[in-house]
Amino acid sequence: MTQAPRVEYRTLAPRAYQALGSLHTVLHQGSLGTRLLDLIYLRVSQMNGCAFCIDMHWRDLIAHDEDPRRLNSLPGWREAPFFDARERAALQWAEMLTALPCTAPGDTEFEALREHFSDTEIAELSYAIASINAWNRLGVGLKPPVPPQAG
Repeated sequence: MTQAPRVEYRTLAPRAYQALGSLHTVLHQGSLGTRLLDLIYLRVSQMNGCAFCIDMHWRDLIAHDEDPRRLNSLPGWREAPFFDARERAALQWAEMLTALPCTAPGDTEFEALREHFSDTEIAELSYAIASINAWNRLGVGLKPPVPPQAG
């Protein structure tokens, strides 16, 4: 495995990198909460196969006292008993928006989401999903190294 990114995208396009980072900061200051955002970021990163982002969001959640068993069951969240209705609605929305165009959400899925989230929260959640998909494309395409395991 390579230990250097294919392209130093952070320094070669610093304004774009900072803009995407600013979106991340704004979302964490919004109404969804850090725990839900990181859960969504982890699930979308798993779907996209971004090792750097999977590692980062798993570590962030563990640092916030998230249950490792719950995180390990995240790919099977539909069958696992560890997720509440609000988290399930967010995870469903995240998966549908990530797997476009195959799973474009219809009115039924939108109304199910609306049972748990305000319009503002739906907008923030959708921006969060778009944001992590952008980060994942950078991670999968340009391969930033996963930090070594602490010791």
